[in-house]
This record gives sequence, C-alpha cells and structure tokens, in this order.
Amino acid sequence: MTDFYPALNVAVEEDLLPLSALLQQRGVLHRIFEESGQQVVMVANAEQAPQVQELYRAWRAGEVRIELSPRQPVARPSSTVTLWHRAPVTLALVVLSICGFLLVYLHAPLSWVSYLTFTPVRITGNQLLFDSINGQYWRLVTPAFLHFGVLHIVFNCLWLWELGGRVERVLGHFNMFMLFLVIAVVSNASQFAFDGASLFGGMSGVVYGLLGFSWVAPHLQPLWNIQPSRSIMLLMVGWLLACILGVVEVLGFGAIANAAHVGGLLIGALLGAVFGAFSKYNHSP
Repeated sequence: MTDFYPALNVAVEEDLLPLSALLQQRGVLHRIFEESGQQVVMVANAEQAPQVQELYRAWRAGEVRIELSPRQPVARPSSTVTLWHRAPVTLALVVLSICGFLLVYLHAPLSWVSYLTFTPVRITGNQLLFDSINGQYWRLVTPAFLHFGVLHIVFNCLWLWELGGRVERVLGHFNMFMLFLVIAVVSNASQFAFDGASLFGGMSGVVYGLLGFSWVAPHLQPLWNIQPSRSIMLLMVGWLLACILGVVEVLGFGAIANAAHVGGLLIGALLGAVFGAFSKYNHSP
C-alpha cells in the first residue's frame, strides 16, 4: 500500500480542485483530505512536498493559469470523510424536508402539519381558516420543510444537496446554517406578503437563494469555485420564468409559490455579494 506524506495545509473553505488538476498535469500523485477544519494535501513521494508548496504559491499569486477540462479527472477528498462530516447542515435540511413531505404524504393530522405552516391553520366546516402567528416565530422558517408532492421533494432535495453542499464547503457549517435561516425567512415572508395567509411550503425558495449566492459570490471571491454552469443557470431561471408566467401551473403542477422563489433568489444574491466581498477582504495580502 502506498504511503502518503503531508505536503500542504490550507483552510477548508479554499477550493483546491484547480490545484489538484495542476498537480495531475505535473504527474504528482496526491490525495486531499479534510482534517481538523483544514484541507491536507498528501503526496506519495515526500520529496515532492516542496514542489507542491511552490505550485500552490504560484497558483495563488496568479503566476500559473489552470484550465479545468470537463473530462479531466481531479482528486476528490477521501471517501473516508463521510457526508455528515462534509455537509452536515445540508444533509440535515434534506432529512427534515423528507420528514415534512412524509407528514403530508402519509396524511398526518392537520394539527401536526399546522405546526410547520407560516400561520396556524384549522378546518371549520369545509373551509381552511388561518390564525395569527401570535409570536410563534419558528413559523418564519418551517414552511421550507413542507412538500406537497413527489416531484416537489425530489426536485428540491437534489438541488439542495448539489448547491448547498458546495456552499457549505466554502462557508463552513455555522455560516451555512445562518444563510439557510435568512433565506428561508425572507422567501417565506415574501410569499406571505404577496399572497396573504395561504397553505404554501417547500425548499424551493432556499434552493433559489443558494443559486443566487453561488452565482454572485465567486465574482467577488474567485477562490470559491461554486459557480453553477451557464446551462444550469439558464435551466433554473427558465423554470422560474415558466412558473411566474403560469406555464407550470397550466401543465398540472399545481400552484407555485413564485414570490418565495424570487425573494429567495434576490436575498441569496445579496448575501453572496456580502460574503464574497468579506472573504476576499480577509484573504487580501
């Protein structure tokens, strides 16, 4: 079994995929681990450690340009690092979303579901009646966990894991949790302000918030390689426009919480600018 030797330790928020590609181009056999809040670059040949350090310095200084080819394999963090350790907040949000979906799908009592709605809801006769929030401030967040269909939960969980996992890797767990809270509150409040008391839910507002964050932040902090591809942006923005124009509802997907999507996208983009600028300032010489 090949022994590996430590060559470089860097902050966990820094994206080392470009450096990994450069090392592969130079024929340096290596692995990247996450350990004690840092990324550790290990090499098979201890004599190559100084070369790795010099390539890292040159890359950070902009002295070398690295082109990442879609077909080019790059070293990923070791599989011994579990999903829970890498993105616990994102994974917890996925699990809670599935639980919220199961409450609806398994026809749990309305009183249970009502704990997660933006305002308390009850049935009187054949009508749904909504009461005041009355200081129950958790309701500003919890509608994000309610999902009303299989496609709804699958779509949101896939994008939440894809976008949230990347963002959590660069922000860290606490900042990711705070980011979720702010986006959820703004997106849910936007929907309530636009549509009034109604039964709505889903992680879509948060997903669009993460999309906006992932698009804007790397423009200000280039070390964060989390920006979605142009095709993904076109797909997501196109879907948003189709929802706003009513096309999706006509196709039978049900009512769409468009205000939550737009509110999430805008606050996510704003937070991306704030976090990106702050990170760049902290990393400046």
